[in-house]
Amino acid sequence: MSVTTGVRPRREGRRVAIATMVGTTIEWYDFFIYANTAALVFAQLFFEPLGAQAALLLSFATVGISFLFRPLGAIVAGHLGDRVGRRAMLVATLVMMGAATTLIGLLPTYEQAGILAPILLVLLRVLQGFSAGGEWGGAALMAVEHAPDGKRGLYGSAPQLGVPIGMLLASGVLAITTAAFGVDGFLEIGWRIPFLIGVVLLVVGFIIRRSVEESPVFLELRENKARAKMPLLELLRKHWWLVLLAALTFAGNNAAGYMSTGGYVLSYATNVHEMDRTAVLWCVTAASAVWAVTTLFGGWLSDRWKSRRNVYLVGYGLQILWAFPLFLLVDTQIVAMVLISLCAWMLSTGLTYGPQAAYFAEIFPSHLRYSGVSLSYALGAILGGAFAPTIATWLQQSTGWIGSVSIYLAVMAAISIVALLIIKDRWGRPLIEREEPEPAAKAEAVSAR
Repeated sequence: MSVTTGVRPRREGRRVAIATMVGTTIEWYDFFIYANTAALVFAQLFFEPLGAQAALLLSFATVGISFLFRPLGAIVAGHLGDRVGRRAMLVATLVMMGAATTLIGLLPTYEQAGILAPILLVLLRVLQGFSAGGEWGGAALMAVEHAPDGKRGLYGSAPQLGVPIGMLLASGVLAITTAAFGVDGFLEIGWRIPFLIGVVLLVVGFIIRRSVEESPVFLELRENKARAKMPLLELLRKHWWLVLLAALTFAGNNAAGYMSTGGYVLSYATNVHEMDRTAVLWCVTAASAVWAVTTLFGGWLSDRWKSRRNVYLVGYGLQILWAFPLFLLVDTQIVAMVLISLCAWMLSTGLTYGPQAAYFAEIFPSHLRYSGVSLSYALGAILGGAFAPTIATWLQQSTGWIGSVSIYLAVMAAISIVALLIIKDRWGRPLIEREEPEPAAKAEAVSAR
């Protein structure tokens, strides 16, 4: 008997949504712990001989380097996800990310091991990037392909929620750690604690992800022998333009996320304005909570409006409008203003993130979907957030004007708007394509009646 999306019980859909959210939360806790720690202490711990400014640039560059390996993770996980299944990739990527994070917490510093220390740091960051490149596609598809009709945006926002919640946990743990250890204590030993906590989260996530059932869409593809033999080659041969456009729809959001909660605002507020680290981290934590709420709202709204694109357009419009107030409020050096600035910014980020899983799933054919969504997400991350903190730091240092960073963010949002307007909004399309029979077959079917 064929397994179809229409007969899946809603209880299983909710369970899968929760499982993808928990697993993605753990993955992105690991990822954001690195980004924020890079903003705070990695320049001193691993790159200090280069001088303060160059060390900070290189510290942010290690955040970006991992993005270059996301496409490789997307290619490998996409191929296996389209051939072997979604669930197996979810477990494998989670284990890789957790192992890399734990090992970073055990690394020697430059003072202890010399040049070996930054080399090991970069290698582990590469492993994190490889894992992240393959993780999101599997989580997104598991949630969307288990979703009831008319609720793909809402269910698809579950793995999206893992990103802001992971950021909330990461910034919260860092805020508590910096407060408990103080500046010197955090630099000496405290920075390791958030990384080592990752091993506990890894065990929890592994158990939860192992418990979910395989995607019903993949099960039907396997039963009907409709899986692609070489998903990546077919994807690039037939849909390369769609992959590029989909990546660009994500680039503006990713730049916004990594600029604000991904380290740059934290670095700008603490290094340029010398604001209290713990206070700014709590602002980032609160903004992450707003991001989570608006992400869920964005997914729900895309179902309500029966349009993913329109929700995106509202979000990117708000991003363009808020790009300048974002830093003007931070420049006041008042904690309450920083809080307002970041929370308002997260409204636009959530609206352009909540619909993404459903949007990506609906624009790619089922037998190439894992490869398509994973590669688009990875390329969008490179074009958007990979080097956003590095670019912003360079712009601010070279121009002496923080407004140049605001222009950069507005331009990224505008690029995403153009890509969205080119791609057809495929809200509600069937997740498994039913090929029309040939004319002769149609005639035969009619005569048989």
